[in-house]
Amino acid sequence: MTDAATATETRDLFSKFDPLINEREALLATGVRDPYAIVMDQVLSPTRAIIKGKETILLGTYNYMGMTFDPDVVAAGKKALDEFGAGTTGSRVLNGTYQGHKEVEDALKEFYGTSGAMVFSTGYQANLGIISTLAGKGDYVVLDADSHASIYDGCAMGNAEIVRFRHNSVEDLDKRLGRLPADALKLVVLEGVYSMLGDVAPLPEMVAAIRKHPNCMILCDEAHGMGFFGPNGRGAYEEQGVEGEIDFVVGTFSKSVGTVGGFCVSNHPKFEILRLVCRPYVFTASLPPSVVATAATSIRKLMHAGEKRAHLWKNSQRLHKGLSDLGFKLGSATPQSAIIAVILTDQMQAVAMWQTLLELGLYVNMARPPATPAGTFLLRCSLCAEHSDDQVTQIIGMFEAAGKATGAID
Repeated sequence: MTDAATATETRDLFSKFDPLINEREALLATGVRDPYAIVMDQVLSPTRAIIKGKETILLGTYNYMGMTFDPDVVAAGKKALDEFGAGTTGSRVLNGTYQGHKEVEDALKEFYGTSGAMVFSTGYQANLGIISTLAGKGDYVVLDADSHASIYDGCAMGNAEIVRFRHNSVEDLDKRLGRLPADALKLVVLEGVYSMLGDVAPLPEMVAAIRKHPNCMILCDEAHGMGFFGPNGRGAYEEQGVEGEIDFVVGTFSKSVGTVGGFCVSNHPKFEILRLVCRPYVFTASLPPSVVATAATSIRKLMHAGEKRAHLWKNSQRLHKGLSDLGFKLGSATPQSAIIAVILTDQMQAVAMWQTLLELGLYVNMARPPATPAGTFLLRCSLCAEHSDDQVTQIIGMFEAAGKATGAID
């Protein structure tokens, strides 16, 4: 048998993943635990869990407002489970719309002050569905180069032309829009808070640049801003005073709301037609009754969560200052959100820090390309409104110990 024939026989559709497989195996051979295979054996609260028999502080869950264990939220889920069963077994346009689905959409309309709301099975599907349905062949989607994967996938599914601008660059956004045909239809997709570094978009300046150009609509993803930013917790776009300029807001229930699901809200008079033409909405089973019940209850409570928001800001400011004072390089010079990114030199140092923190009793997220900008390895901390002052003190102490043990700080 020839070498060429042997090579042909040993290759298959998984062969393209061989470099990643080899990299992962080499990493695990050093004795570190797999950062992407953590099992929560028991979850005790929004901020504590048992991992491998050890009580661990959770600092990597996106549970910003700590609603996962809220007694009213949990009770609503149990009640719906008893009254409506475990699932709908159908799409929203068939048998999959229960009273609870209408209730959570009403809660969203009240929360955001909009006339329309659509709920999806995940936040990923919300972006996939809305972007691909609004912008199709011949249209343009203009987006930040650091946009979330769900935004890029929505562009690909809709077959629109993709135009990227430099991350958070108003000047580049304006320039890119100016190069497009004036009569072309354009959807500009922004994110209030970017999930990797936790930085916030300069939305007023971006909106002003966009409105200089014709035929543009604006979608703002507030997955990481909902619950935390603005007087009503609607997101960074409310905090920055551009509510009247945003055509569509997309978000998720898996962050501040504390459950799972996604949504889009809008005041556009034709918004309801999307229920009949949006494929990820039409052809997906609807969320279980218990999930929409927990979401509706959580959203209504978030309308009156000013004290929680204030405590979360306090936690963010304390942790940012504590890590900065220790000498860690952070993703932003000032605390901008509930996400604080600790930037490290390479993958080995990131993994070593991550494992040392876990052994000390602290769970954070480790992120690497392609989820992060090229060449960036980081530990992503997601603060919660339920983190106590004592826990934040413990977290800073654990980072100091881990940083010195791994050489990340002096």
